[in-house]
Amino acid sequence: MEYKKRVIDDQLKFMLTASGAVLIEGPKWCGKTTSARIIAKSLIEMDEPRNRVNNINFAKIAPEIILNGEVPRLIDEWQVAPVLWDAIRHEVDLRSKMGQFILTGSSTPVNHDEIIHSGTGRITTLKMRPMSLFESNDSDGSVSLRDIFEEKPISPQKNNLTIQKLSFLICRGGWPLSLDLEERASLQQAKNYYKAVTESDISRIDGVARDSNKVKALLKSVARNIASQASIPTLLEDLKYGDNQMSDITVASYLAALRMIHVVDDLEAWNPNLRSKSAIRTSPTRHFVDPSIATAAMGISPNDLLSDFHTMGLVFESLCIRDLRVYADALEGQVFHYRDRSNLECDAIIHLNNGSWGAIEIKLAEHLIEDGVKTLNEIANKIDTNKMNKPSFLMVLTGDGYSYQREDGIYVISIASLRP
Repeated sequence: MEYKKRVIDDQLKFMLTASGAVLIEGPKWCGKTTSARIIAKSLIEMDEPRNRVNNINFAKIAPEIILNGEVPRLIDEWQVAPVLWDAIRHEVDLRSKMGQFILTGSSTPVNHDEIIHSGTGRITTLKMRPMSLFESNDSDGSVSLRDIFEEKPISPQKNNLTIQKLSFLICRGGWPLSLDLEERASLQQAKNYYKAVTESDISRIDGVARDSNKVKALLKSVARNIASQASIPTLLEDLKYGDNQMSDITVASYLAALRMIHVVDDLEAWNPNLRSKSAIRTSPTRHFVDPSIATAAMGISPNDLLSDFHTMGLVFESLCIRDLRVYADALEGQVFHYRDRSNLECDAIIHLNNGSWGAIEIKLAEHLIEDGVKTLNEIANKIDTNKMNKPSFLMVLTGDGYSYQREDGIYVISIASLRP
């Protein structure tokens, strides 16, 4: 299978020039090891079944056996032996060189007793997500987010995205293994991932046995509340009508475990300087790391989405958030959500480290664009530009095929034309 370049590739190369070790975190099957292998000069697979026990023992009594090799050395699934963290930190100190190790893992080690030092200054963390549409070649990449931040004009573009194709892309997700399969097998990959999470992964993370039926019920509830600020009480209310009722403590603990294995990926609230005294709501917005997890949890297909425009709009928003996060990371920025006590809400705010920011409303179809424009203008008028930068851009991100800049300066961009 031919390697498809990932946005994270250039980030990883740069991080290796600035840090002794780089930890790539993210969900299973998103391509962490494959991308790391492209750059690594040697590797060890800690979770390789035939050598797993020996690897764990060597990590404890002779870590040099694990760490020695041409650099950068890839240590895949390092978290099976958390004691390696301190060994790597120490080795980086001894060598006093950048780019020594790449670590990959799909979960966070829970036994912190085996980790003494934080690794600050020696080990840098890089987040990897499933493929964006640009990475999977489903976006033509004709519109650059970087260019828009730099306020460069764009020429009008048209791609061939259809609503049928979009519904398929949502349900297929960004799992690399799915890209070269026929349609039915491609759609099955998200279902396989969902099955693995609910039946084994969520319990393997910390050795705590969790009821798979309750995990499925909770994921379905989160999926039904995707792209909303649903609280735990809201999820509990949704769960109380089924056979898998849970307490608030149980829901919170299950959600924490799902975050540890990078399944849920909530969007934090943005807190700008406003002209008014309006309070900012700080509840995160519910999202999965990939929209296909939501469709798998709800048991819906591309055809189901086409018959339910409301649900499709919500999971489309989650697809866009996934892609925007991938692109924002490449620009050294973060993605947030905005909502104030007047219920003025903006789907995505991209805020770069240099203080630049842009506001994005996500609308599935053309007839909703004007609603998005109205919201964007209201947001822009609330910002106190004496205390922070004016927005670099305002954008409506759509599931339509057209990309252009309106006469009022607001961008209308197709998700299938966007790139970093």
